[in-house]
Amino acid sequence: MRISFLLSTCSAIAVLTLSHPALAEDDGSATAGSHEQTPANIIVTAPFQRDRSDILSGTSVLQGSELTQAIRPSIGETLQHTPGVSATSFGPSASRPVLRGLQGERVRVLVDGIGSIDVSNTSVDHAPVVNPLLAERIEVLRGPQSLLFGASAIGGVVNVIDKRIPRSVPEEPVHVDAIATYGSAADERSGAGSVDVPLGDKFVVHADGSYLKSDNMRIGGYALSPSARAEALASSQLPAEEPAEGEEAIDFAGNAAIRGKLPNSQAKTWTAGVGAALITETGNLGVSYSHYDSLYGVPVRYATRPGQEQEAPRLDLAQDRLDLRAEVETGGGFLKTIRARASYAAYRHFELEEDGAVGTAFYNKGMEGRIELVQADRGPWQGASGVQYYSRNFNVVGDEAFLPKNDTQQFGAFTLQTLNYGPVKLEAGARYEHSELQALPLEEQDQFFSGKRTFDTFSFSGGASYGLNDNWRLGANISRSERAPSAEELFANGPHAGTQAFEVGNPDFKTERALGVEAVLRGKGDNYSFEASAYHNWFSNFIYEGLTGEEEDGLPVYQFNQAKARYYGFEAQGSVTLATFGEMKLVADALGDYVHARIVGEGPAPRIPPLRVLGGLGVTSPICGRLPLARAERKI
Repeated sequence: MRISFLLSTCSAIAVLTLSHPALAEDDGSATAGSHEQTPANIIVTAPFQRDRSDILSGTSVLQGSELTQAIRPSIGETLQHTPGVSATSFGPSASRPVLRGLQGERVRVLVDGIGSIDVSNTSVDHAPVVNPLLAERIEVLRGPQSLLFGASAIGGVVNVIDKRIPRSVPEEPVHVDAIATYGSAADERSGAGSVDVPLGDKFVVHADGSYLKSDNMRIGGYALSPSARAEALASSQLPAEEPAEGEEAIDFAGNAAIRGKLPNSQAKTWTAGVGAALITETGNLGVSYSHYDSLYGVPVRYATRPGQEQEAPRLDLAQDRLDLRAEVETGGGFLKTIRARASYAAYRHFELEEDGAVGTAFYNKGMEGRIELVQADRGPWQGASGVQYYSRNFNVVGDEAFLPKNDTQQFGAFTLQTLNYGPVKLEAGARYEHSELQALPLEEQDQFFSGKRTFDTFSFSGGASYGLNDNWRLGANISRSERAPSAEELFANGPHAGTQAFEVGNPDFKTERALGVEAVLRGKGDNYSFEASAYHNWFSNFIYEGLTGEEEDGLPVYQFNQAKARYYGFEAQGSVTLATFGEMKLVADALGDYVHARIVGEGPAPRIPPLRVLGGLGVTSPICGRLPLARAERKI
């Protein structure tokens, strides 16, 4: 059960739901009052705003009451009921989006158009530094459109848009938004609020904060699978081994009996931020500062046979971040708008032992900036081009460091051009990216590669769509994308306590390449809407992490490899209004998605979500509710 309260200066409501999603007001805006909200059919995660029906790949938007209903502690869980999106799950706190079966380096998580500048892409136990409680809008782009934000974003982009740098001047003397939620599965309590104050008619200051606390998550049975329980029970009958000095003997029978709650899945997170912006008729300039602090547990990988390690690590995470945003309407003949966006963040997290001692420390300092030049419309021609720079200094310190100190530098240039000829719309995009990755191990770290790798990647896409009538449009695109391996994929060689794995990279990797095709159909009527897409991607030099069957330091060894791979699937969603009763509407909606992924010569790709079908009935009114239904196939 989940309870949500949503308050603003213009509306106040408290609602209860017996189903999983939270509930909120039906005005379509979590930011009432004079704050303008972009319509849900407009995509802003692009150099220029575009109608969703014109984008030649799958897209999703969460905002207003729909976003409030979906909000969870992490961005992965918040989006897990979006078409084509599932979530990694190393506990409720460390959950990152999986787009069309692709995750990690292949999915970029952005905060207002700039990367989250954390280390969540390096491992599934690292939480993204993104706060859904403070999001005004979340956009998901799947397919080649996402390459405008980085060559690594082959899977897609998730853009979390907040109000920390204000975009409009409130009419009220003080504009307040607040939300509070409760979830019974982990006794989760959370709340967030923001304040916007205009100083004159052109200047706005902003402050926000949030707090979340949850206990161990309730589960519907045993913590171990039936096969793992059987192995643990069999191990409990073996002669007991003498534990190493300072360690306790493993109780295999006790591990098999754990049920009811997931140990070490608790979390506590708080955030605070301030911002200010100067807003005029011809542009805006704004800055912000934010702090993110979280302490959460990673569910234990319980030992089921002698020789295995068993730990209950916790992660103590903190980030300080500075952001800058500027936009100028030039009014010139060739350029219409110039946009600039930059961020700097200092991040660290400690992987804590069960006694509270720091086992491994992660330090990451990063900077990302981009400039976009939006062309003035010339008849049917629209376009934008830009450049992007990214820098990261990453260091892992401790006896269990699985990576050497490393630096990453990337420079990219991109363009997107469109032509509109009545019912026919054409589109082409391209991106060049230069990447330098350097490993800088200490003298005593002779297990690590030392040196530099340099990559130059080229990606491009093209497509067309045709308006069947005023309400239906059919489109298709083809893309060729290329990404450089990450530092983790190149340089890893050591135990990682958070994932309870010994990870081994390969410094000789080549660039990963993909050829993809996609078809999209969108339509709507007075009381219904529908959207579907189907895609097929052929990878060469696909990088994946495979279990070798060996153990090192009591941990299973996972080796990064390259091979050919194929990913194909579909996603569809639709809704229909069944009945109208005054201001109330009874709405039925459904979505389904499926991805098939196979690594040539190896078999099914790891961590691929199963076939999924979701449906629900909802009532839209001043107080709204929704009853969800779900069906998912099993996948191992």
